Amino acid sequence: MISNLSLVAQLIVSASIIIVWIFRFDNIVKEFHQYGLTDLTRSIVGSTKIALATLIVAGIWYPSLVLVPALLMAFLMLSAQYFHFKVNNSWQKRMPSLFLLLLCLFIAAVSLNLIA
Repeated sequence: MISNLSLVAQLIVSASIIIVWIFRFDNIVKEFHQYGLTDLTRSIVGSTKIALATLIVAGIWYPSLVLVPALLMAFLMLSAQYFHFKVNNSWQKRMPSLFLLLLCLFIAAVSLNLIA
């Protein structure tokens, strides 16, 4: 049961990253500008997130791939939380990255068999 929830979490995290970084890229450009981050930083973060999302999906078939990408994605979501707080964004803007952070930690915990 828990492993099935982890698979759903993997799909939610990956789909969310793809949707935001490909189909809602104009919002990403505005946010990174608001945070005072460079275009190069945005490109590196985006490429990293898309690569990690791909590995998280591949982890459905190859579970050994899941732990490191889930933890790295969690770190990026924690970083997003930092920048949301830094510019004093509303909770509405903070919630998506917080939700994805929690899902990534859940995925990692299941991968480590901390949750059975």
